[in-house]
Amino acid sequence: MKKNDQATSIFNSEIASKKDLEINKIKTTNVNILLNRVRLDQKRTLKKRIVFSFILVGLVSSLAFYFTV
Repeated sequence: MKKNDQATSIFNSEIASKKDLEINKIKTTNVNILLNRVRLDQKRTLKKRIVFSFILVGLVSSLAFYFTV
């Protein structure tokens, strides 16, 4: 019975050590992924600004045309 208990405890300690190694791994993110995300965000904000500018210019132009005619 001792051999079975010892084998079980060794097996359990190996599992525990593997879990500790997995926990101790440092999580890193690829820098290229972060840079691509920043570029995409910049493109989105530029598109939003362009659309807002066109809407604003169109609104001001239509109001100016309406009041001059």
